[in-house]
Amino acid sequence: MTTFESVPTSEMLLEGWSRSREQLRGRYRDATSDLIDRYDRSSYGRSDVMGALPVFARTSLGLLADPLAASRVMADWATAMAKAYSDTVSIAMGLGVAPGTVRPKDKRFGDPSWTQNPAFFWIREQYEHWQTAIGDLIDAAGLTDADRRKSRFLAQVMMDALAPTNFAATNPTVLKRAIETNGQSLVRGWKNYLDDLANNNGLPRQVAVGEHEVGRNLAVTPGKVVFRNNLMELIQYEPQTETVYEVPLLLSPPWINKYYIMDLAPGRSFVEWAVQHGHTVFVISYRNPDESMREIKMDDYLLSGPRAALDVVTAITGSPRVNLLGLCLGDTLTMATLAYLEAAGDDRINNATFLNTLIDFGEPGALGVTTDENTIDKLDVVMAETGFLPSQNMSRTFDLLRANDLIWSYVVNNWLLGEQPPAFDLLTWNSDSTRMPATMHSFYLRHCYVKNELANGTMELGGVRLDLSKVRQDLYFLAAEQDHILPWRSSYTGARLPAGKVRFVLSNSGHIAGIVNPPNPKSRHWVNDTPVLPESPDEWFAGAELHAITWWEDWTNWIGQRAGERVAPPSMGNAENPPLIDAPGTYVLGS
Repeated sequence: MTTFESVPTSEMLLEGWSRSREQLRGRYRDATSDLIDRYDRSSYGRSDVMGALPVFARTSLGLLADPLAASRVMADWATAMAKAYSDTVSIAMGLGVAPGTVRPKDKRFGDPSWTQNPAFFWIREQYEHWQTAIGDLIDAAGLTDADRRKSRFLAQVMMDALAPTNFAATNPTVLKRAIETNGQSLVRGWKNYLDDLANNNGLPRQVAVGEHEVGRNLAVTPGKVVFRNNLMELIQYEPQTETVYEVPLLLSPPWINKYYIMDLAPGRSFVEWAVQHGHTVFVISYRNPDESMREIKMDDYLLSGPRAALDVVTAITGSPRVNLLGLCLGDTLTMATLAYLEAAGDDRINNATFLNTLIDFGEPGALGVTTDENTIDKLDVVMAETGFLPSQNMSRTFDLLRANDLIWSYVVNNWLLGEQPPAFDLLTWNSDSTRMPATMHSFYLRHCYVKNELANGTMELGGVRLDLSKVRQDLYFLAAEQDHILPWRSSYTGARLPAGKVRFVLSNSGHIAGIVNPPNPKSRHWVNDTPVLPESPDEWFAGAELHAITWWEDWTNWIGQRAGERVAPPSMGNAENPPLIDAPGTYVLGS
């Protein structure tokens, strides 16, 4: 006989369902883990550096184990599509969409036909709702945070590729242009495609070839190479003022790109700006690694890079102190250099500037999906064959982080509309990528991105443990509001680790345009003059003041107060380090 008490409650049923669901997920994981391991060891798995197939397999298994979650997502999708159908009919009848309907902003769909033509409206709605549904399915699959981020990233890469704007038949702008030109735009686009297939690895060119050239209209601030070792050349720039600050400025660029992002074109060069404002400027120009550098370590980059450069700078200028400025990955090395010198009792660094910096890798942003242990293991296999990471690997990774801007917009412009890519100095630099030595790059990815050792105080370089809490110099941190590579809040977290007084500044624009930011009407930056950075970046931003000028001007005032008196310019080089060749030198030209 069944009693009332023996009837299961809704809570009991829910608990039982949750337990069964987890057991089912466990069985699916156990059943497929061996297959995934075999795949990873196969030639196909080794070429799948991102581990796309395994993460999609785990996503599918998660949905199979919880069909109710998947059905809820599909029910939401069906509801959205019913609304889209109703709106399409309304447009076809000349009534427009319902009042209050908001379409997501997306410059790919800027043509009025996407909202006014019912056929194109329907195509766009299908695409956008499928995007949403796929993201929701991934979220419902019960994945780990790492798998969920990677699955979402890879799915978005595919959805970006399948956008209707990327195909001539479903892009109204392309169709209009073809009609206007009697099909000649499609003919020109086909020629562009064949040229890229033959000469650009099948990818659309981002920039016009030959319009910008290093030494001709890029990296042309006058200077001399005054030192060279196996890893880098050191460039000293000629003074352009009658007197200079007595404390020289050493620039530490990223080794992942060529240094001339800091000396782009006249009027857009940070080096030129600093020289014209009275600084004696030196910059490190790293060699493009080849197979012979496979054993070069990050220790070597510190000791033969900034550490060796400091010896030359102090010897040439006679100044016992040097101001240091780093950019992007060069900043990681800059902070390591400060901690290394502090541990060695070397106080030559007067202060330091960090531009778009990641010191704390706890929240690395979009790059985190490409720097997990499994991906690094597969990169090690690639690098073991050549001794370096090919330049195309890294440039394609960065392009995929902004695929719509850096890949698909050029597919449309070059291949479908038949236009030529623009002539733009930033894009010329962006396409001039470099390789990475195998040992150094593997160390950097594992010990920074995976283990976060620099922030945790456990990294060792040159036999020294690096303790950022001992770094006591005044520091200037610059981050970019729209940085898709290094989120500004992550940069802020790292800025709180040193013990010195920090001025944190937030620039407008993105990762590179936020740095190459000469005075112009669109320039702006935020500053909060609080003596101690609040724990929360949002609290800092709430108290920040907007200034409608470039951060270059703010930095000029800050560094000017920390660069000593004005003195006569030093000589170009000295007896021990005579000028070897005109800037930009030879290493930057290495392909």
